[in-house]
Amino acid sequence: TEQFAVLWLLFAVIVAGNTAVLAGLLLGKRRKSRMNFFIMQLAFADLLVGLISVLTDIIWRTTVAWYAGNIACKLIRFMQAVVTYSSTYVLVALSIDRYDAITRPMNFSGSWWRARALVITAWTLSALFSMPIVFLYEEKQIQDTPQCWIDLDPTQWKIYMSLVSFSLFIAPTLIIGGCYTVIVVTIWSQGAALRQGPTRDTRRASSRGLIPKAKIKTVKMTFVIVFVFILCWSPYIVFDLLQVYGHIRKTQTNIAVATFIQSLTPLNSAANPIIYCLFSTPFCKTVRFIKNFKNAFIRDYDKILTVKFCLETIRTENRMNMQAISWISGWCPTNSQHCFGTGATTSSTRTTVTTSLTAHSSRRSGHFTMLHSTSRKRVMVSLV
Repeated sequence: TEQFAVLWLLFAVIVAGNTAVLAGLLLGKRRKSRMNFFIMQLAFADLLVGLISVLTDIIWRTTVAWYAGNIACKLIRFMQAVVTYSSTYVLVALSIDRYDAITRPMNFSGSWWRARALVITAWTLSALFSMPIVFLYEEKQIQDTPQCWIDLDPTQWKIYMSLVSFSLFIAPTLIIGGCYTVIVVTIWSQGAALRQGPTRDTRRASSRGLIPKAKIKTVKMTFVIVFVFILCWSPYIVFDLLQVYGHIRKTQTNIAVATFIQSLTPLNSAANPIIYCLFSTPFCKTVRFIKNFKNAFIRDYDKILTVKFCLETIRTENRMNMQAISWISGWCPTNSQHCFGTGATTSSTRTTVTTSLTAHSSRRSGHFTMLHSTSRKRVMVSLV
């Protein structure tokens, strides 16, 4: 029960958070930048983690048995591996891009082809490293129950888990760590050079914006994302390696702990949108705008309907008044003794009757206009 609650909570946070990130980046008025491009790719990969990996895991834990068949077993397992690798490798691509932004700022601007090449490479490697899943997983009868299963002997398990750990966690962590080591050294050396005195080279570098504050901020955000990635994935990788190599015994308690740790690996995909929001105030404003758009639209639409109803009421009253005026105008010339004046004053009588009959409607119209002066443009548009 606790695992189901954790999985459903992770699924809701991953889908809602990353959908908000994509909507904020696509619908917001912020300028297009390479950082936003990578954030969009990472949010898309994290969203697929929730929809493909977490959701299918929830369904499988609910049904216990596997009823989708052998082809679906291979396909779904392959897709789960692809989205898991892609979430990691897009983060590696983002770190390499930040490395270029800091160490080679003059070659960095305008090289969108390099950003797209990094993303394409990340997804290609994800699909390539996930291919063994297609051959390893298959539908089997486990305790008279169909399961999507992988069956390896202890030596094969050691090789398999070692390769997965290296390609999914160790190698990306080393690449990201190397990039950020160079980034920190570059920022520190540039800061030390500027503190020692404005020489000709440092003045020229500063005037060209070698390391502007915006880039420093994106580097900090990426560093936090990487830190959360390591924090979420390291317990799972370390525990599985220790278990495969026989340093942790297979008891019921350890199996339960391993299952729980495995269910926490998608926490990385749930935490990333929160990090984006903490480091990007305009992004949060865009997300709040999208969140309140529906309520604002409903309020405005109700106001327009109210205005149209009131105007239709006033129009009905005016038509009734005009009908009364027409009737009196035709009746007075033949019954002048019963009107307000006699023959010579017919014109003034019509004016008096018209004024008295329309005064009430005009006062109401004036009062209505004062109450809804802020909605005149919308009223006129709706009437047209």
